[in-house]
Amino acid sequence: MISRLFKWFWSPTKRYAWGGIFMVGGIAGIIFWGGFNTAMEATNTLEFCISCHEMQDNVYTEYRQTIHFENRTGVRATCSDCHVPDPWVHKVVRKIQASNELFHKILGTVDTQDKFEAKRLTLAKNVWKAMKESDSRECRNCHSWDAMSGALQKRRAKKRHEAARLENMTCIDCHKGVAHRPVHKLMDEDDDPYDGKPDDRRLKAKADVIAENIKKDVAKAVALKNAAEKATAAAKLAAEKAAAEAAKRPASPEPAKPVETAKSEAESKPAGSANASSASGASDVPAIDMVLFYPGQASIEWVFNGRDHGGARAVRKIGDRCSECHKGEEAAMGAKIVSGEKAEATPIPGKRASIPVKLQASHDGSNMTLRFEWPDAGHTPAPFADGGKMDPKNQIKLAVMFDDGKVEMADYAGCWATCHHDSRYMPDAPKADAITAAGEVGGRINLKGGVTKYLPDSRSEFEYKGKNGKPRGAWNKLIAKEDMDALRKGGAIMDLIRFNSGAGTVESGSILAQRNLAKSDKMTGNGVLKDGVWTVTITRPLKSDQPGAVSFEPGQTYTMGVAIHDDYTSARFHHVSLERKLALDNPEAEINVVKK
Repeated sequence: MISRLFKWFWSPTKRYAWGGIFMVGGIAGIIFWGGFNTAMEATNTLEFCISCHEMQDNVYTEYRQTIHFENRTGVRATCSDCHVPDPWVHKVVRKIQASNELFHKILGTVDTQDKFEAKRLTLAKNVWKAMKESDSRECRNCHSWDAMSGALQKRRAKKRHEAARLENMTCIDCHKGVAHRPVHKLMDEDDDPYDGKPDDRRLKAKADVIAENIKKDVAKAVALKNAAEKATAAAKLAAEKAAAEAAKRPASPEPAKPVETAKSEAESKPAGSANASSASGASDVPAIDMVLFYPGQASIEWVFNGRDHGGARAVRKIGDRCSECHKGEEAAMGAKIVSGEKAEATPIPGKRASIPVKLQASHDGSNMTLRFEWPDAGHTPAPFADGGKMDPKNQIKLAVMFDDGKVEMADYAGCWATCHHDSRYMPDAPKADAITAAGEVGGRINLKGGVTKYLPDSRSEFEYKGKNGKPRGAWNKLIAKEDMDALRKGGAIMDLIRFNSGAGTVESGSILAQRNLAKSDKMTGNGVLKDGVWTVTITRPLKSDQPGAVSFEPGQTYTMGVAIHDDYTSARFHHVSLERKLALDNPEAEINVVKK
């Protein structure tokens, strides 16, 4: 059998042996295949991709500024790594599709900067669509879920990746601007429909995962604390042992040198430190570190708009708390905003980006006392205010907001629930003539100083995205008076306290249709600037007799936000905290109000 097959293989046709034909064909096939692949790979090089000026002058210039081009590890992702599939069949399909790009090259569809910019969003959408359909296949050549370590990721990235796994999201859902200019900011509002309400569908699953991670973090913290306590105890024991050994030794014949009396911890630390409060009798109340940052023109509408805020989806679709993503980043965010780089059209030269604050919270069963301490800063005149001081009567004002779970969005957005794009000094603040023509609205709220803080629930309709050029917000869309009264009666208000340094008084009020404040005879406070450190103390009853105001009870959790107007500023030119969770006698709370 084999012999006959061998003879047939080498038996000649009319001109050539079958074996020769197969061998020549095989060699030719190998050469062709090798040449084809070599040519195809040649078209995958960075040099080839940028050989036309459309790429060289536009996207390549942007790509060079990104981490995919230059980074700390020296691993570079080129055009083909992101835009050409690795699997051979998909690669060939992509190359065939690329013939359309050659056709448009000949036509000169994007051969100028203006033409390219006009087509940029369309081209980007095509790429995003393809990546979505392939489950970001090319991204996963380098990035995989399994290889990601949450322990090595920043807090924000860890939270977002956890949520992305739960939602079955793909890379391109969030990472649209990683290698080029953030083109998604050019999207029309209809490309990303959103009604201003968070999507509750996945909140439960997300909460379970996050709760589990929090447990792990707590366990880790407890372990570290126990280790530290053991180390302290061991050091103490060693010191006692050494002292005992020293006592057994014979006294030195030399005269003893005077020993310098050690200063107390409070004396040795500068004013403003965690233990500086010991002098005021508050040393038994633990201090909580907070960082207040400059927010610029970042309104709740800004927070919900993906073109402004990269975390918009996390807030609007999942209900992520601002602090879940940004805790620990306050100083960096403030620095970016105060410089005018982001969310600030009128920066104040020299204004500080953030303020470190020590907070001590306590109660005696009837009243709650909040003690704030922070360093003062030199005067930086506001260029648009007479004498550089927006509020010459008050060097500082300190405000605290509370919500007991009845204000929509306050739970995760804190005081941003009251901050809007159409408030005074904001981008969509109404002009004087619009306020004059407000009619019935002007009779219901005080617009003399412009639009103040308000809650979205107090408006009948709301514009979050600025559709069709409409101003964002809803300052003149008040709900019916009876509905407004029902909200107030039901407690759907932000409880507000403010200390004014000029008169040394405490004001109490609320935010609903607008901000209302009046001097309070049931709340006390004082503030002093000493040795470059401000100390402000506010005391209020736990139980409030005001309609809708927050009453604090054990076992309940409340949302709290803090704002400081320093250096004679007013309106939005303050520093604010991310939302914090407050509770009475609860060590697990972010702000534990301890009983004294």
